Amino acid sequence: MTPPASPPLPLVGLPSDSTRIGAHPFQAVGEKYVRAITEVAGLMAVVIPSVLPLAQLENLLDRLDGLLLTGARSNIEPHHYGDEASYAGNLHDPHRDATTLNMIPLAIARKLPVLAVCRGLQEVNVALGGSLYQKVQEITGFNDHRERDSDPLDVQYGPSHAIELSAGGMLADIAGSQRVMVNSLHGQGIRTIAPGMLIEARADDGLIEAIRLNRDDTFLLAVQWHPEWRAAENPFYAGIFERFAVACRQHSAARPK
Repeated sequence: MTPPASPPLPLVGLPSDSTRIGAHPFQAVGEKYVRAITEVAGLMAVVIPSVLPLAQLENLLDRLDGLLLTGARSNIEPHHYGDEASYAGNLHDPHRDATTLNMIPLAIARKLPVLAVCRGLQEVNVALGGSLYQKVQEITGFNDHRERDSDPLDVQYGPSHAIELSAGGMLADIAGSQRVMVNSLHGQGIRTIAPGMLIEARADDGLIEAIRLNRDDTFLLAVQWHPEWRAAENPFYAGIFERFAVACRQHSAARPK
């Protein structure tokens, strides 16, 4: 007797970075994000090339059940959120900017669950009308939130500083407390929060560390740290992906097949 087929896993799209390996351009996604989606959230990861025409991007979003906006080495080009010039040596990825900044409003319109990490948080904030600091460490009153490239990965992604979670917020509910330790690997950060977003967490220096969409019918949570790093070993990080997975499964169940 043939066993019944397992139901298809909800599909989560991960936008890729445009990069070069040798002389050739590549579309790349960090393995740690794929593993967090497949091994912790129990969902199916799908790479979204950052060179898709808008019509194809919309077509793909109609087939997805969630969206994970990953971190990256590059930063959003500042002309997307102001008239400040980019600084020398600032790494940019205009293909990814064009993809994610267009995709975020489209995802919200479809009530597609979105989880955003590091660069992803900045993309959400910019796409919805907010702005960024290009160099948080040079702003009076803020700490240096960057990692040291010379440190081993376990140190770079290890606990770096505490954050205060907003009372009654999603993250406080996941953590079961209002104060947790997180890693810190970013030079840019939120200057002005986008309209329609709520603050979910701040660092002790006041920098916004997490935001969510102020709507009950759509899941959109964006965090500045990297919960994908060994998420299965950290109950708070795992809880973020598990909460995202619940929203993706609900979307999958309701989406016309």
